[in-house]
Amino acid sequence: MGFISWIVFGLITGAIAKALHPGPDPGGCFGTILIGIIGAFLGGFLGSHLLNVEITGFNFRSLLVAIGGSILFLMLYRVLIGRRRR
Repeated sequence: MGFISWIVFGLITGAIAKALHPGPDPGGCFGTILIGIIGAFLGGFLGSHLLNVEITGFNFRSLLVAIGGSILFLMLYRVLIGRRRR
């Protein structure tokens, strides 16, 4: 995927992940895009190594893997930020 595709894909997956896992997150459009892009990389890495699933473009399987990675990233973010604020 190209650079613009990653941004759009990140925005879509980040928004869906934030909707499925609501709570205090880094906000704004830029934060949502970053959550989605990092989640897509995380989901793609874990999916390819554990489940033999890869992100290959805009398709349903890639979307699910990226959303799963984004939710995992949000969970890790909240755990790490929660410990730092205490």
